[in-house]
Amino acid sequence: MQRTYLDFEAPLAALDQAIDAARARGDQAAESRLEAELEECARAVTRGLTAWQRVQLSRHVDRPFSLDYVARLASEWVELHGDRLFGDDPAIISGLASRGGRTLVVVGHQRGRGTADRVRRNFGMPRPEGYRKARRMFALAARFGFGVLTLIDTQGAFPGAESEERGIAEAIAGCLADLAELPVPIVAAVVGEGGSGGALALAVSDRLLMLEHACLGVITPEGCASILSREPSPEAVAAAAASLRLTATELRDLGVADAVVAEPVGGAHRNWAAAASALGSAIDESFAKLDGLSAGALRERRAARLRAVGQSAVARLGTPLPARRRRRRA
Repeated sequence: MQRTYLDFEAPLAALDQAIDAARARGDQAAESRLEAELEECARAVTRGLTAWQRVQLSRHVDRPFSLDYVARLASEWVELHGDRLFGDDPAIISGLASRGGRTLVVVGHQRGRGTADRVRRNFGMPRPEGYRKARRMFALAARFGFGVLTLIDTQGAFPGAESEERGIAEAIAGCLADLAELPVPIVAAVVGEGGSGGALALAVSDRLLMLEHACLGVITPEGCASILSREPSPEAVAAAAASLRLTATELRDLGVADAVVAEPVGGAHRNWAAAASALGSAIDESFAKLDGLSAGALRERRAARLRAVGQSAVARLGTPLPARRRRRRA
């Protein structure tokens, strides 16, 4: 397997090569010793990562994407295509999955593996038809009483002219409205990078899970830094990442995320099977907590959870919200 290393992962490269060489010559003792060294080195690399480094990990090209998780989590999977209005958007995957005797509607972002697939999937940035496909799947879940699982991994919705022409804002708003009113349990999992409204469109849920090195923010650090400065430096981008409070642990502490799912040592990209197993356990636990709740109870609980996010964040930060000013009528 061809591996890619971020700058701060460089110490792992030599150990990986040494392990491959020991495995090739059948030296099990050396392989075992080197693997122990690699595990300790990977722990050191991921210990005390900055917010910007976690953003980089969330975007890692070797990281498992939505379809990789589906392949490992579902015993059966039938992918469904098209929004029945315009066309199919490969940046959004959707379908029916079976896991542990439970039928789920799964909707997720898909970045693409390899150059051709990335271009076909528009690098995981959906157009309006992608979100309308998602809405069609949400309606299917409501009709048949299937739980909904969303997998979030996008820098944001595609901002091009054709997206505006076909109503990207309305398509995202429709997803938000549909999810808020669904009469079935919804579990959302941020498996990579979650950016802006493109991620939020699939994030309204009863339980929001985040992988350990996943991120979720209203804008990318680069976008934030470019607003503050026309020519942002790498230091400005890193500072923006820290200011946005977009890491999994920060969002859990602020009450935005319900749980952080631990990743394998070194990150999900180093062990897809272990990452999928940990995520699957968290998903099963989340749905188990929602089983037996009526449609009305789910809606009320969901609305209360979302309304409490801002208040819980303010309480944790200790910063009061500014008083709302009344507009004077002329």
